Amino acid sequence: MPSKSAEELFLPSTPGKFKDKSHSMHRQLHRCFASTSTMFLWALFLVALTAAYLSFQSFVDSGSKYFTTAWGGIHWEKQVRASAQIHRSHGFSVLVTGAAGFVGSHVSLALKKRGDGVVGIDNFNNYYDPALKKSRKELLNAHGIFIVEGDVNDAKMLAKLFEIVHFTHVMHLAAQAGVRYAMENPHSYIHSNIAGLVTLLEACKSAEPQPSVVWASSSSVYGLNEKAPFSESDRTDQPASLYAATKKAGEEITHTYNHIYGLSITGLRFFTVYGPWGRPDMAYFSFTRNILQGKPITVYRGKNHADLARDFTYIDDIVKGCLGSLDTAKKSTGSGGKKRGPAQFRIFNLGNTSPVTVPMMVGILEKHLKVKAKKNLLDMPGNGDVPFTHANISYARKEFGYNPTTDLQTGLKKFVKWYLSYYGYNHGKSV
Repeated sequence: MPSKSAEELFLPSTPGKFKDKSHSMHRQLHRCFASTSTMFLWALFLVALTAAYLSFQSFVDSGSKYFTTAWGGIHWEKQVRASAQIHRSHGFSVLVTGAAGFVGSHVSLALKKRGDGVVGIDNFNNYYDPALKKSRKELLNAHGIFIVEGDVNDAKMLAKLFEIVHFTHVMHLAAQAGVRYAMENPHSYIHSNIAGLVTLLEACKSAEPQPSVVWASSSSVYGLNEKAPFSESDRTDQPASLYAATKKAGEEITHTYNHIYGLSITGLRFFTVYGPWGRPDMAYFSFTRNILQGKPITVYRGKNHADLARDFTYIDDIVKGCLGSLDTAKKSTGSGGKKRGPAQFRIFNLGNTSPVTVPMMVGILEKHLKVKAKKNLLDMPGNGDVPFTHANISYARKEFGYNPTTDLQTGLKKFVKWYLSYYGYNHGKSV
């Protein structure tokens, strides 16, 4: 029997079951490093997968925002074209900004009714209850008027609209309204009334063909002027509020675009517009709400306790002035942003020419509401309001036959009828 070496004496009788400690240690280290490498690779894979997912999710989100945005897409373009379709001989295709607003909605309906094509823009901001604007939008939609939800500061949206439709006219009524609100949020007036106006004019001057532009200025530009009635030739360099200052700036800006680029531009100075579907921030509107709810109303007085007076102008008369301005607006003279010759530039007062004191207005509301108002009489604060307004409308009458026919008694009766129908009122409780 052969002798075994010392080494062989330590070998297992069954090969493979003996574990060499040195080899085991090497294998464990190998497994450890292999495991660490594997984990590192898995970690890299998970990081890459997460990054890919986040990138994809970002793409989906951005795509979702694109496809659900208020403007853009094939269906949207079809709606714009259909709404802009003209249905009368020699009719207009009009882009109306602020179309879900008080004046904008009325003007849009009047244009559509006579067969003009109308496309609206509105940003549905919350300066006052957006629900009222949404209701106006539903009314416009029912008459085949499409409202684009967007801001006039959106240059890409405007460019797209002018690409889709060759608008003959632009009725620019979008603005930040209100005199007193400027003390709370001054930047909103710069954003809407100046920056928005410039963005719109840039789109108009670059459009081919250039549209004629009619836009809403304000009687507020007369500011501290004490000469009555207010005439278009009177001074307008003493604004009493930031709102008035932005509207005055707008008049100067539009003149510049008229002079340089040949845009045909007409500015309209509205005088205290009221009526159905009106603005809740206006005195006659808020007075109606408070009287019905049994709440007191605040009636301001001027110097020496003089009653404030306003040239209240019914919405239907304002609409006639807007349409008359559109009908007599001449074509712009620019092409590709270059002026070929002098272009029309006009400014009109659109008022009623019959100022009524605020206490008299309250008395008319009391009569139609059959409710007595609880009044708090206070001196007018220094918030930008002016003691009276009174329009001289001879220029508008001469140019396009502007002739307001609705007195305050009749106009407020129609407003109250609408208010009770829209908001509901029963047994002393406003719904």
